[in-house]
Amino acid sequence: MSNRVIMLVEDNPDDATLTMDALEANQITNEVVVANNGAEALDYLFGRGRYEGQKIAELPILMLLDLKLPKIDGLEVLRRVRADERARLIPTVILTSSNEDEDRLKAYSLGTNSYVRKPVDYDDFLKMAEQLGLYWLTVNESPY
Repeated sequence: MSNRVIMLVEDNPDDATLTMDALEANQITNEVVVANNGAEALDYLFGRGRYEGQKIAELPILMLLDLKLPKIDGLEVLRRVRADERARLIPTVILTSSNEDEDRLKAYSLGTNSYVRKPVDYDDFLKMAEQLGLYWLTVNESPY
């Protein structure tokens, strides 16, 4: 698959490792940039904070975004990304354990491309990662 960057915004180290392992197990070889909170994700995307002065050559081909994040939550990250002319078209998948209708509706109203609940079972998680990878990295044509 493409070598374009995937951004994973996930504060739980176990979930981040599980996601990375699931992508690798499904032969998704893209570089994955991990942000541990919403502020770090926005700093990376907009070249601020520790990323200031670094030239980000290309925006992520896909952003996997958790909702319950420290500093700036996932919905606010999504709101700011969609408000930015350069970043607004990044394909974004909310990847969360939340099954709240309100979270799902807010995410779609803010412009998420997809809302996926994290499976609890490891094998189900692998299948979900495979499906996400096949669709977003193979079938879907990225705007970037």
